[in-house]
Amino acid sequence: MMLPVYVDSDMPTLSVGAYFELTGAEARHAVTVRRTQVGEQIDVVNGRGGRATMTVTKVSKNELGGRIDAFVVDPAHTPHITLVQALAKGGRDEQAVETATEYGVDAVIPWQAQRSIVSWNQHDKATKGRARWEATAHAAAKQSRRSWIPTVERVYQSADLAQRIRAEVEDGTAVYVCHESATVPLPLIFTGTSSNMMLIVGPEGGITDAELDTFQQAGAHVVLLGEHVLRSATAGPWAIAVIRASA
Repeated sequence: MMLPVYVDSDMPTLSVGAYFELTGAEARHAVTVRRTQVGEQIDVVNGRGGRATMTVTKVSKNELGGRIDAFVVDPAHTPHITLVQALAKGGRDEQAVETATEYGVDAVIPWQAQRSIVSWNQHDKATKGRARWEATAHAAAKQSRRSWIPTVERVYQSADLAQRIRAEVEDGTAVYVCHESATVPLPLIFTGTSSNMMLIVGPEGGITDAELDTFQQAGAHVVLLGEHVLRSATAGPWAIAVIRASA
């Protein structure tokens, strides 16, 4: 039976038989929404691979405690995948973050592309937008029972992203721009030899020729996802699924 998963980012390494208390919003959700009872088992993860299975022995309004039955540290994914997701209208960018998390993305970078209709150029919009993406990744990780929660970085402009690509390539990261002009499909270009990958997905209006040229000059490769054009919300998750299935 799959156990419900709750997150406590401060949870340390725990020994079997130790007592642990879950507090805050996660505990309130477990008690008031899931109506967790004494004697039930739950999983608690810390977002960094740690996963504790515990039997609940105490329930109150804002916390629940229990005995640790098992504690493991799940290995990180190989390769480590960073998704650069262009901002998109209609919540499609958040949909991409959600599905990418379910498929195994490790980090997400919001990208203010030249053709992005949505704008995070103002500080408050960037702060709120990043918080929404973090909440989306958090919820999707719980739903898919992940012990590793993807990180969401600050928003990047195209010029900043080109510099990041150059640095990643110098460090050995394989960087791929998903684009319909490519002739080589991702399943053929992906060799599985790189331990770090970056996937770049443009907005609904597409990546401009100038952006594509700049990214290629920085060391990125252009890859084709298939014979059909995918939406911004589905391109990244599709690519991640292909990589995870091939790794």
